[in-house]
Parts: sequence; C-alpha cells; structure tokens
Amino acid sequence: MKNNDKFIKGVICVNIFMFIVSIVFSRKIPGLSANPLTFLSPGSDSLFAMGATGSIPVGSYHRWWSLVSAGFLHGGILHIFFNMAAFKQIAPFVVRVYGIWRMSAIYILGSIAGFFLSNLAGVAFTIGASASVCSLIGTLLYYGKSRGDVFGNSLFRQVRGWVIGLFVFGLIIPGINNWAHGGGIAAGIVLGYILGYEQKTRENVFHRFIGAGCIGFTAVILVVSVVSGFLSRFS
Repeated sequence: MKNNDKFIKGVICVNIFMFIVSIVFSRKIPGLSANPLTFLSPGSDSLFAMGATGSIPVGSYHRWWSLVSAGFLHGGILHIFFNMAAFKQIAPFVVRVYGIWRMSAIYILGSIAGFFLSNLAGVAFTIGASASVCSLIGTLLYYGKSRGDVFGNSLFRQVRGWVIGLFVFGLIIPGINNWAHGGGIAAGIVLGYILGYEQKTRENVFHRFIGAGCIGFTAVILVVSVVSGFLSRFS
C-alpha cells in the first residue's frame, strides 16, 4: 500500500512540476486576475512548445510526441486541481484492482488514445490529464460489469453515472474535449479487458514490461517537453 501511495503521489507531483515549468517558460506573465478560470494560466507559446497536442501540432507540425506530453500539461490552476483531485480519488481503487504496472499502462495508453481520437475529430489544440483519468474510469466500468455480483453491478451503475455527468458537463461548459474523454473511456474499457484485473489474472512479468515501458517512454517524452520549452523561451 505504501508503494501504491507513493506512485499516486508521484504522478501528481509530475503533473504539478510540468505545470510550474510551463508557467516559468511562458513569455508573458501568467494571469493573476480574480477570475479562477484564468488564474495562473501558462502562455499558449509555452504550452505549444512543451507539447500541447491537437490537429495543428500533430497535423501541421508533425509533433506526434505531443500525444504523450499533452496529458501532463494544464491550462490553469483550476484545470490541474480538478484533474488531480479526480485522479487521487479514483487511482487508489484502480491500483488495488489492477496493480501499479497495469494502471500505469492504462493511464498512459488511455491518454494517448483519447488525444489521438480528438485529433482525428479535428480538435485543434488540447491539453490535460482528463483523458488519462477517463481511461481509469473506463477500466472501472469494465471491472464492474465483468465482476457482475452485487458489488460489481453497484460499482458499474455508479461509474456509469460519472460518465453521464461528465458528458453532460462537457456539453454545457465550452472548451471541454469530449472526444478525448470518450476516447480515454473506450481505451480504458479495452485495456481493462486485454490486461485483466487481479481476480482474473495476477499481475505478471508481461504487465510489468508493458507498465515499465510506458513509464520509461513517457519519461523520455517529458524530458523532450521540458527541453523544447526551455529552448523556445531562452534561445
């Protein structure tokens, strides 16, 4: 359990670190207005340089690595707060059900899938960990339905309510990337089925290989992201 907690805190710390760096690398002073939606917002120049994704970065500039980096960038203090609060609430249960390595793969691959779908849908510029969080929600949908007992059915209904609320919220609030959310949820369901959960398949060498590979690949991309932001700001 201690390792699980450390891992979850580590993911949150990486997101916070990337958020701070994106502010430091912004050419303009981040917004300090009383409007919470724009408070401490990194500049679009910094976000683009550090790997915001979308049909423009990928389609026009061929920045395919942004499909990974975008999941660790946020557009403001409320944006990162809500995403990390949701992650902190959902992640402990996903770790218990799937294990650290499988959850790592689901978190990273689900984000990539969500952003890939939103790029195909023509979303020009997008960031945030919500696609990753939605992939974890997708795995819980699969787990609840697959388990099928009283607890599983109850969990499935609860998570289904989250999904419905998420999409209603996305339709009401402008700027929400429903394509990335939907892609993340779908990827989470598929990955949950492929990788299995503890009651069906104990975490094994294959899961460790996939999880460690995703973590290592992401670490390299985030280094590229920081270097790209530094060069854009100070070169």
